[in-house]
Amino acid sequence: MDVVIRLADINDSEEILKLIKELAEFENELEKVELNLMDIKNDGFGKNPIFKCFVAEYTDSIVGIALFYPRYSTWKGPTFHLEDLIVTKTMKGKGIGTKLLYAFVNYAKNEGVKRVEWEVLDWNKKAIDFYNKNGAVIFNDWKIVKMSSKSMINFLAKNKS
Repeated sequence: MDVVIRLADINDSEEILKLIKELAEFENELEKVELNLMDIKNDGFGKNPIFKCFVAEYTDSIVGIALFYPRYSTWKGPTFHLEDLIVTKTMKGKGIGTKLLYAFVNYAKNEGVKRVEWEVLDWNKKAIDFYNKNGAVIFNDWKIVKMSSKSMINFLAKNKS
């Protein structure tokens, strides 16, 4: 199977958004996707891009993405966070996820980052098995902490001095 892995460009924005929505639907959270096409174009390919993305292309169609961005560890130094590794449903099990993960890890290594990290839902056994098989360590003793925009506004209002 001739799958080409390459860095995304602005022309891939629509397909990137489509795959993000496909993942959200798989996770039963499609209604939580707030991004639109302009967000993808501006945030990934605008004047100050805040993410990078590898795409997997097969017969002129994008069938997978690995979207990531830089972070900083106060213990390790520069790291990358893999926000999403998505392979379209019809192409799963064909090695595309491994190729995308390889491209991401190789890029990170070449950029000199000290660690790559990402999250996986505890019920997504196939993804957990895939990551374990590829040498990732899954921490069960850490909890993810998030604040929504509404929570941020409430926090700021409550703690304004």
